[in-house]
Amino acid sequence: MPVRQLPETIVNRIAAGEVVERPASVVKELVENAIDAGASRIDIFSDGGGRRKIVIADDGAGMTQADLALAVDRHATSKLDDEDLLQIRTLGFRGEALPSIGAVARLSITTRHAREPHAWALSVEGGDKSELVPAALSQGTRVEVADLFFATPARLKFLKTDRTEAEAVREVVRRLAMARPDIAFTLAGEERAPVTWAAALPGAPGRLTRLGDILGADFRANAIEVRSEREGVAVEGFAASPALTRANALGQYLFVNGRPVRDKLILGAVRAAYADYLPRDRHPVVALFVTLDSREVDANVHPAKTEVRFRNAGLVRGLIVHALKEGLAREGRRTAANSAGSVISTFRPASMPAANWDWRASPSYPVGGGAPVFAERPQAAFDVGGPSADVRPHDAAPDLLDRPLGAARTQIHETYIVSQTRDGLIVVDQHAAHERIVYERLKASLDANGVQRQILLIPDIVEMDEATVERLVARADELAQFGLVVESFGPGAVAVRETPSLLGKTDAASLLRDLAEHMAEWDEALPLERRLMHVAATMACHGSVRAGRVLKPEEMNALLREMESTPNSGQCNHGRPTYVELTLTDIEKLFGRR
Repeated sequence: MPVRQLPETIVNRIAAGEVVERPASVVKELVENAIDAGASRIDIFSDGGGRRKIVIADDGAGMTQADLALAVDRHATSKLDDEDLLQIRTLGFRGEALPSIGAVARLSITTRHAREPHAWALSVEGGDKSELVPAALSQGTRVEVADLFFATPARLKFLKTDRTEAEAVREVVRRLAMARPDIAFTLAGEERAPVTWAAALPGAPGRLTRLGDILGADFRANAIEVRSEREGVAVEGFAASPALTRANALGQYLFVNGRPVRDKLILGAVRAAYADYLPRDRHPVVALFVTLDSREVDANVHPAKTEVRFRNAGLVRGLIVHALKEGLAREGRRTAANSAGSVISTFRPASMPAANWDWRASPSYPVGGGAPVFAERPQAAFDVGGPSADVRPHDAAPDLLDRPLGAARTQIHETYIVSQTRDGLIVVDQHAAHERIVYERLKASLDANGVQRQILLIPDIVEMDEATVERLVARADELAQFGLVVESFGPGAVAVRETPSLLGKTDAASLLRDLAEHMAEWDEALPLERRLMHVAATMACHGSVRAGRVLKPEEMNALLREMESTPNSGQCNHGRPTYVELTLTDIEKLFGRR
């Protein structure tokens, strides 16, 4: 078959295959055009998941008659002042969206520029362009797309259900609305009730308002402002505290110069920043905005412009990690317990007693039945034994009540420390709290002059299968950096000769087995720093105070004081909260006093 030049209609349909993947792609391109036109309000309507109809209306600058005639031709754009593709300051720049949409659907555009006496309208159906005609429109542009993919029926069978496509449209609009809180958005359609995001005030408060409207009240309550800038690159935005997580990375929203993107580099930086706070199967919720010179980022690397390439990727990654770590450290003791709503709901009874409930059947009914009204007798419900440890109020110095974590009062179930503050009480998980303290000590020792070791008088011999022994011996140098010195002891055993001093007396066999399990999940691409932190986290778990150990009053108060001086003490290194807090106001709410 000889080489031949393809007709313009076929070329446009081929291009549409890259630009117009699904109805959400059409919405993305048209809303980006409205943003580039300087709109302050954008209305989006979809029907049939966008398959039957999409309507985008804005109050932007609009187009003149001559511009409208050119706008539906391939590679015609008003967004490039010259031929320099490195100076892209708009969301769109290729001039492919409108002709690509017109090639596979019925496209109708009505627009009015301020210099025109009236609006103009143009339609494109399956690539065939109509003549321009006068129309009625007060301001801006209205674009209607009907019967998507009618010209390429084979594409229709690859679309999902109407509900799924409508959700994809919603997600696209959500991302663009987060990127531009200064613009009001309205999203409507047969598949959903209309939702409007009003224009927000400029600056961080307005941005948080828009993010809270879209991501929910939980994000607003747990949001931590992050900011970092160096060498002309600025990173700002909001990150949720480790109390708010997701099962996947879909809650991570990233924007580069106002463009929503999905970038593996940035996602990896977010994961690295949260490594000390979250378990491996949980993901943080963040909205980060990277701003830099347009020459330092290439937006022309993906047909849908959803990926970018940085000139100095290391700088961007480092700034993101620094901004997130600084923000998380600043709010280090902030946990889910700080918003006591979930704690209160746990205490509050699910239902009131039944109407025919007999109070004499209550476990608090005085033992012995017919007792005098004011007699004090033992009550069965409170016969639960004494606390594990008790610190009477007069035993604690008054100034301890003014400390952030208060004065220890008692230990219950050999696991939880109850402390009193000036305006409430705090319950501390002693194992989780001490685990974070040991972990931060190990990291500090590693950064300073190495972890101090203790030589075992008699080496511990730990028997394992040969594959596990090989994994441990292969990582012996990394383990030695944390003071754990191991060597092979035959084909199925490992000898432990030195252990970290911080851990004290430890169960070497259990520690090595846990380390071996984690190492089995590593790959060579995992950075050394991350592998070392995994080792430190495992050691901290084994070297901390265990649940079930009775603590003396002095030990409980010492643990609270160490928590106050330890970074990130609000969560253990598995991401669990180390304490919950109830203010006096919260307690009064429980008892109906407020």
